Amino acid sequence: MPSGSLFVCTSSGGHISTELRINDRIRVPEVRLVGPNGETVGIVPTNDALRLAQEADLDLVEIAPQGKPPVCKLMDYGKFKYENAQKAREARRNQTNVIIKEMKLRPKIDAHDYETKKGHVVRFLKAGDKVKITIMFRGREQHRPELGFRLLQRLAADVEELGFIESSPKQDGRNMIMVLGPHKKKADAKAEVKAAKESAAADKAADQAEEAAERKAAQTGPVAQKKERRRSENLDADIDL
Repeated sequence: MPSGSLFVCTSSGGHISTELRINDRIRVPEVRLVGPNGETVGIVPTNDALRLAQEADLDLVEIAPQGKPPVCKLMDYGKFKYENAQKAREARRNQTNVIIKEMKLRPKIDAHDYETKKGHVVRFLKAGDKVKITIMFRGREQHRPELGFRLLQRLAADVEELGFIESSPKQDGRNMIMVLGPHKKKADAKAEVKAAKESAAADKAADQAEEAAERKAAQTGPVAQKKERRRSENLDADIDL
C-alpha cells in the first residue's frame, strides 16, 4: 500500500514533511505495537504485527520511528488521513489574518474632517482590525510635534471603548505614528457581524410575513356594503313615475 505524508508545523512557521511508513514499507525486525483503541500490545516481530493488521482489516502505521524499537499502531490509515485533512481545513477556516488599516490626519484638521476620520477608525476597530494613525506635518508644523501628539491622544480617548494604544505615538521623519489595536479579536468581530446580519434578515422576514398576513386579511374580510343610491327628488311627478 502507498505511504502517506505527515506535515509538522515548526515554531518558525515552516513545515517539515515527515514520511509515514506503513505496512510492507516498515523494514525493522520488530516494533512496539499499539492496538487500534490505543492499548499497548508490546514488542512483537514486524511480521506478526503485519499479520494482525491484515486479520483486523487495518494498516500497520509507524507513528514514532525514533523509538527503539519504532512504535507502530493498528489503524485505518485512509480514515486517519481524512480526519487529519478535515482538522487542517477547519484550522485554516478559523485562522484570521491580522490586517492593519491606515488613517492619515493633519495636525490642524477641522472638526468635520476629524469626525469623518474617526468614523473610519471606529469601523476598522469594530471589524477587529488594527489601525495605524499617521499625522502628517508640513512646513512649520514640523516644529510643533505637540499638536500631533495631542490629536493622537484625543483620538485614542474617543475610541477607547473599541481599541487601545498598541504602539505609542512616535516621530518618524515628517510624520508621527500611533497604532491602535482592537479589543475584540477578528474572529469574534466576524461572528458578531454575521449574527447581526442574520438577526436583521429574520426581522425583515417577520415584517414581510406580517404585511402579507394583513393584506390577505383585508382581501378576505367582509365586503363593505354598497351605499344605497337615493332617488333624486324631482318637482315633476311624471318623472318620478
